[in-house]
Amino acid sequence: MKFTDKKMICFDLDGTLIDSVPDLALAVNEMLTALGRETFSEETIRFWVGNGAQMLVKRALLGKREVDEPVDEAFFANALEIFLSFYKKRLCTSTRPYPHVLETLQALKAKGYRLSIVTNKPVEFVGPILKGLGFESLIEYYLGGNSLERKKPDPLPLQHLCSELGITVGECVMVGDSKNDIQAANACNMHSIGVTYGYNYGEDISVYGPDVIVDDFAEILKFL
Repeated sequence: MKFTDKKMICFDLDGTLIDSVPDLALAVNEMLTALGRETFSEETIRFWVGNGAQMLVKRALLGKREVDEPVDEAFFANALEIFLSFYKKRLCTSTRPYPHVLETLQALKAKGYRLSIVTNKPVEFVGPILKGLGFESLIEYYLGGNSLERKKPDPLPLQHLCSELGITVGECVMVGDSKNDIQAANACNMHSIGVTYGYNYGEDISVYGPDVIVDDFAEILKFL
């Protein structure tokens, strides 16, 4: 399959462009230690990432991925504040781009594509990470999980992106590692590319029906 008539490539951030788990896990464990709770391995926390900071903190407080029981709201609000304060101090300490990401973004930009990010990460962290990793000049526009009233897998962020940048859904491709990305694209009839690495909780990304699946980020150049 070769995508045609595309103007914008929209990327997820965590699990697609960058592996941020080491820094997120450190902040989660610092939060748990501050609260007198048991800490977890980085590999365990890796399966909790991908739905935004609030869900990550709830999973850490419950010690499991399934948030199937209530968390005291006041305790949760305090825990979230602690987590965010720790995380913002070390956004790029161990966070790194996945292989071939930077050069592929540069190649797409050189081809004339507009590049954007729609992530469920709090928006206040996105700019500093892009700057810290040298992506800032490549990305035209980004939305975080708290930029709008709803986040992925709701299609609203993708629809808002297109509206703000004056392009149609048909002129955009969503690239992501998780079901949230593919479901959001499917919900607004946007083409999508799923990557097989990242944070999809051990599920096969093909289950959610992306138009194209790649194992290596550089492969997306073959379809654009």
